[in-house]
Amino acid sequence: MGRLIPLGAALVAALSLGCRERAQAVQGEAELKDMVHRMMPVVAQATGLQFKREPLVLRRSRAQVRDYVIHKFDQDLPTTELAGLESALRLFGLIPDSLELRPTMIDLLTEQIAGYYDPDSNALFIPADIEPFQLRIVVSHELVHALQDQYVHLDSIITQRHANDRRSAAQAILEGQATVAQIPVLMPEQKPDTFPLGWFWQQRAAMAAQQAKMKEFARAPLWLREGLVFPYLGGADFIVWFRHKYFGRSVLDSMPRSTEQILHPDRYAAHDEPTDVSFGSGEPDVVQWEDNLGEFETRLFFQQLLGNEGEAVTLATGWDGDRYQVLGPKSDVLVWYSVWDDAAAAARFTAGLQRAWAKRRAGGPAGRRAELKQLTIQGRPVVRLVDAPNDWKGWRTLPTVRLSGGGE
Repeated sequence: MGRLIPLGAALVAALSLGCRERAQAVQGEAELKDMVHRMMPVVAQATGLQFKREPLVLRRSRAQVRDYVIHKFDQDLPTTELAGLESALRLFGLIPDSLELRPTMIDLLTEQIAGYYDPDSNALFIPADIEPFQLRIVVSHELVHALQDQYVHLDSIITQRHANDRRSAAQAILEGQATVAQIPVLMPEQKPDTFPLGWFWQQRAAMAAQQAKMKEFARAPLWLREGLVFPYLGGADFIVWFRHKYFGRSVLDSMPRSTEQILHPDRYAAHDEPTDVSFGSGEPDVVQWEDNLGEFETRLFFQQLLGNEGEAVTLATGWDGDRYQVLGPKSDVLVWYSVWDDAAAAARFTAGLQRAWAKRRAGGPAGRRAELKQLTIQGRPVVRLVDAPNDWKGWRTLPTVRLSGGGE
């Protein structure tokens, strides 16, 4: 969602189960400011970072929250870029062809936002309809974001263009750190560093029960639902691992560059950077959109099409980089290159992709063609998927890519 740093309502509801009895009635902004002032030392201790300044805290009506969501959404995804992303998600099968991304995401985020921090104004914004017993949860979480913004430029991190996977990894760090740090603030007897690795991701079932009560979230496609949950829970698991592995260091000093490193922290420890994939010049058609999926969204792609999360995890493991383009005046051409750790991972992915794409195109419009091919580029195992109309002029000279970094 770009520059919006929200706290999801589902996470608030889940945390509320553990600290409802500690509720404090807070009425106006003066009392909110006092709460912020009192929480700052505890948040600083939980993160190992000191506040350089005290952030503002302001109330907003739900209508004002919606206006803010619309403003930030349109700022992050102008009309032409929104159309490109929407076309890509439809081509991959991650959203239905009938779904309009802008109203869906605006409705979903308006429902989900329990609070947010705005880097532009150095302010925490708290919706006026938040229950009193939830205020401590929201304030503690957003205070961590305010503190993060004093050490790294959140705007530059969360507005990265055409770098979807790196941006997702950064958001996982920001939300994961806030999730872990707020627990001892709210419940001092709880020590998240003692939680077993993977504990947070295992809480998805508890969150699902809360999410089922939320109309917009419950009817959103898998890509949106899981994409909203992953930064909090997947990110929190990485933070717990990092605090064990690099005690006393700040994760903000050397942030992961891929969701692969979030999902497999040993890849981060081994400095396994993703391979950069760049398309060559002279594309055969107009490029409408270009980006990557990353390992996490490759998982979601398989989970959406094959319906099996465990299999999706297996097929996406071994990812080392990817890049896709949406081309053509009708945005109806998809070219996707992915790089793999070894030939076995590439072959496994290819076999899964063959089945997934056959399901994707079953009963679809006639007059299209898909080509799936394993390649070796610069000594690396690569898989290329092209899906386009039969008469697409680019079939004669397909786009090429160059690899750099990673395991090159």
